[in-house]
Amino acid sequence: MTDPTPLTALEAFVASHPTIRLTTPASPDFAAARRVFNAGRLAQPLAVAHPRSPADVAALVQYAQAQGLAFSVRSGGHNLEGRAVVDGALLIDLRALTAVTIAADRQSATVQGGILQHELASKLWAEGLGTPTGAIPDVGYIGWATYGGYGAFSSHWGLGADQILGATVVDPAGNIVPADEHTLQGIRGAGGLFGIILDLTIKVYPLPSVFTYNTNYQTLLNTENLPPPLTLQQIAFNSPHGRLFAVIFTWSSPDLDEGTRWSQKIATLAPLLMNTVAPTTIPEWFAGNGALVPKTMYGSSATHNIRKITPAVAEVVGRNLAIMPDDPGTMFSIHELRGPSAGRPESSTHSVFASREPHFMFEVLGFVTDEKGKEGSERWAVRMAREIEEAGAGEVLPTAYISLFKMEGLTSEEVLNKVYGEYAGVVRTLKERFDPENVFALTVPALK
Repeated sequence: MTDPTPLTALEAFVASHPTIRLTTPASPDFAAARRVFNAGRLAQPLAVAHPRSPADVAALVQYAQAQGLAFSVRSGGHNLEGRAVVDGALLIDLRALTAVTIAADRQSATVQGGILQHELASKLWAEGLGTPTGAIPDVGYIGWATYGGYGAFSSHWGLGADQILGATVVDPAGNIVPADEHTLQGIRGAGGLFGIILDLTIKVYPLPSVFTYNTNYQTLLNTENLPPPLTLQQIAFNSPHGRLFAVIFTWSSPDLDEGTRWSQKIATLAPLLMNTVAPTTIPEWFAGNGALVPKTMYGSSATHNIRKITPAVAEVVGRNLAIMPDDPGTMFSIHELRGPSAGRPESSTHSVFASREPHFMFEVLGFVTDEKGKEGSERWAVRMAREIEEAGAGEVLPTAYISLFKMEGLTSEEVLNKVYGEYAGVVRTLKERFDPENVFALTVPALK
């Protein structure tokens, strides 16, 4: 009698675990279950497992270990290179794990591993609380936070990684364990390298109101004078009405009079085609942002961290925006790191996020909604990134943001050095300590 195939054996295992749902290639919803943000990622997993509890996740890891079965993990599935799905590997989908538990003192919350950013933000908003998030609603919160986490509130409260107080993970043996301080250092910047993250305990803050504002053209204000509650994000994108340049203004302080004063000050910096200034809610803010970004796209991204935008760099940006492909998926955005996360943490073992000096993070999205335009948009992104690096010689930081950095074609050592800089050796040492047999091999970044 022959041994059962991996899929047959997996089906038998899941049959004895009724709280785990399995989507196989024969299922009518398999295509939807394996789909990730990057529509060009066509890898076919062995199957998609949908655990409904932390115990289910642990059981799946124990099974995979016993069977020598490769597995990957998805929370939001928004990794720009689509690395959550791998040919022939079991895909463990955490999307059913979305609970949020707010501490009695309302200074922290425990957030499960499958929650999306808009789900977390909406649950906190209902309690009069907030925490740093990114701007795209369907991005998985855990991945966004653990790999760094730039966003609309980072100038006020810091990066996503710097909100992490604790974590619960599934270790290589399939045990559910609290992360110790060594593992937490790695989680704050290197995410899922250190097990499947079942939950994070994060800082939360009173957030009675939010003031947001978009303009269709303006120059960058001298950031040294900006107050902490104010975050500005410049963005160029293709709308149904043509290409637009905007500055997204977010004010996260209850002092709306001061926010209004700043919005008026910024609005006078350049002629505007349109501006909207209004208090809003976090759910409404996410809904508006989500309408700007297609749900799936084809392509890849490029990124640089740069200390300052010199006239030469500004000229390169302007020239490339003039020839930006006109697909809704092609975009350019500038984030800024300032405030509490800019500068070295008090403890050298706090995190492995390396890009700590104040800087602008350039997000060059060479994506398209129609696969036929993929190569042209990717070429545009590569060329723009190369020209920015050349024009910004001396100002470009040696480290890059992993969530936008294109890793394809690079060795693990090259990726580690580019993303983690002086912490590259720390990341590798922590990985070898926690996962010496590389059970969590299909992670971002891959170390072997």
